[in-house]
Amino acid sequence: MKSHRKELFFNIPTRRGFVNITPEVSASVTESGVAEGLVLVNAMHITASVFINDDERGLHGDYEKWLERLAPHEPLSQYDHNLTGEDNGDAHLKRQIMGREVVVAITGGRLDLGPWEQVFYGEFDGRRKKRVLVKIIGE
Repeated sequence: MKSHRKELFFNIPTRRGFVNITPEVSASVTESGVAEGLVLVNAMHITASVFINDDERGLHGDYEKWLERLAPHEPLSQYDHNLTGEDNGDAHLKRQIMGREVVVAITGGRLDLGPWEQVFYGEFDGRRKKRVLVKIIGE
């Protein structure tokens, strides 16, 4: 069995944002030489997410509004976490909702995604460098 590990780095200049990372994940699969297997794509920070969905601007705007209703950034005093001097209590909750990781099948050396499916990095407390782990195993 082959194993391949790669890290992707992001520095989103705003507090929140979504980045389509499907091309980077696909390139990692090609680099790995794995034809049949699995790829794990994992946000390595507790205020960031990896998820799969459609790459459609309206949907991304809907996510932004929905997440802000569920876990609004302000007032900062509503989160006990912020009593530690942080201002990102909402970002931890948003990450929990959107998820930490995805696993995608590799078939014929390619990501085996469904129609319209794309892999995204979701940032909920940006403005600093963060990373995503891409771990590939298979034959």
